Amino acid sequence: MPVIYNKDIDDHTILAVWKIQESEEELLSGLQMKQHELDFLTTLSQGKRLLQWLSTRFLLRTMLNTSGYIDCRMDEHGKPYLVGSPYSISLSHSYDYAAVMIGRKKDVGVDIELIKPKIHRIQQKFLSPPELAQNNVKNHTEALYACWCVKEAVYKWYGKKGLEFRKHIHIQPFELKDNGSMTVIVSLPEGPQTLTVCYFNTIPGYMLGYVVA
Repeated sequence: MPVIYNKDIDDHTILAVWKIQESEEELLSGLQMKQHELDFLTTLSQGKRLLQWLSTRFLLRTMLNTSGYIDCRMDEHGKPYLVGSPYSISLSHSYDYAAVMIGRKKDVGVDIELIKPKIHRIQQKFLSPPELAQNNVKNHTEALYACWCVKEAVYKWYGKKGLEFRKHIHIQPFELKDNGSMTVIVSLPEGPQTLTVCYFNTIPGYMLGYVVA
């Protein structure tokens, strides 16, 4: 299990990325699974999707540095959480990589994506006209993925249904960097909230976004 990125975001938050090289059998041998988890595994198609699900749980166990059973479940909105634990978590995967973020004091959100040209076909579905009007965004593949990962990280951070990328998550003008951040204003039912959301190229060809708030 090669962890290719491991960072303490602050004193209470950690982020890690690994490259998925293990087989299904190798990952299963390092996990403690209860029946509800084994039942869920049967609903996943064999291959990449199954390996991605297993790898996020394996990485979570590695980051928590425990040999005990980790009860990771999804709430009614689909947000992962640890039963009986003070930690908040966020999980993501894309092709051959998995990412996990763990926070103790605040909520977290992370998203990793393989950069592919197809994002140009959907840019108007997740970016508003003012966002697309920014000089460094429209038709710029890496900038589009930075925006997508940032919005996805915010969506996972909030963790409740009803939040729409284009309508509720507003990226302010930014300068694209290999390792940068964006100011994001989120329209929430309880009122607008301003967040600083970070993004970077974890490895060539991939983009990652994360938020702690």
